[in-house]
Amino acid sequence: MKNIRVYHVDAFTREPFAGNPAGVVPDAGTLTLPQMQKIANELNLPESAFLLPAEHPEADFRIRYFSPTVEIDFCGHATVASSWVLATELGWLAKSSRIVFETNVGLIPVELETAEGKLQRVQMTQIKPSVKEIALDREAVARMVGIAPDDPDERYPLKLASTGGVHLLVPVRSRAAIDQAEPLFAELGNLNKQHGITTTHLFTTDASSGFDLYTRDFAPAIGIMEDPVTGAANGALAGYLALEKLLPAGEQHHLVVGQGHAIDRPGTLYVTVDTTGQDPVVRVAGAAHVTIAGLMRV
Repeated sequence: MKNIRVYHVDAFTREPFAGNPAGVVPDAGTLTLPQMQKIANELNLPESAFLLPAEHPEADFRIRYFSPTVEIDFCGHATVASSWVLATELGWLAKSSRIVFETNVGLIPVELETAEGKLQRVQMTQIKPSVKEIALDREAVARMVGIAPDDPDERYPLKLASTGGVHLLVPVRSRAAIDQAEPLFAELGNLNKQHGITTTHLFTTDASSGFDLYTRDFAPAIGIMEDPVTGAANGALAGYLALEKLLPAGEQHHLVVGQGHAIDRPGTLYVTVDTTGQDPVVRVAGAAHVTIAGLMRV
């Protein structure tokens, strides 16, 4: 029997019991992949991150992400959580203000933003965004995500978008419609598996004061009914807004995204979309709170 350090971190919030919880295992080098999956299942959080020695010469750590049921290629909130643990619990901040993670989708650099020596936010630069057409009937999608037939917002296209994982972006007219959504999880999960979709991401510009966008995310295909506050999906959304010319080119855009309020886990994401170059660059930032630190006996 061996003891494994485990952290439970609430990401995209400064408060405990809010935002999106992630497991972080900072010393996973001796674990097998089946053990990582079993630990993620035992923690039963939306995703858990496992840090291993880097293989890429420019990376500080290899990171792998698991939902309770499957490994996924990239997870934003677990990246924020891992960065927060390294910086505040394990002394990384004393030697560097930058961490580079090697993921299944490529290198993810993270900047540690401080004030008066204290960590305030971490900001990850996600991989180059992409969008893809998908032939789906809006009314059928509305039925599966549990909103009314006239709730989808036809000003914006229904598309797949990615900065790592593949997300089905569903534009919705109002925050109220998003909050009232009651998905048909079995059907939605089958649709997502059929098209290789990680999550279905509802979004609206009808956000409350202080926010530019409001979102909600469902991921039954990977064993998560609802992912409270999603760094990967909101990064993909930001890339979609740039690639679909819904944000003016040649500028840096700063968006504040709210998510999790519908399930009493409110979180805030600070998203920068740089459209000054040939390809948009998406950076997603947020804070975190280490809620539990302990040992798991494996």
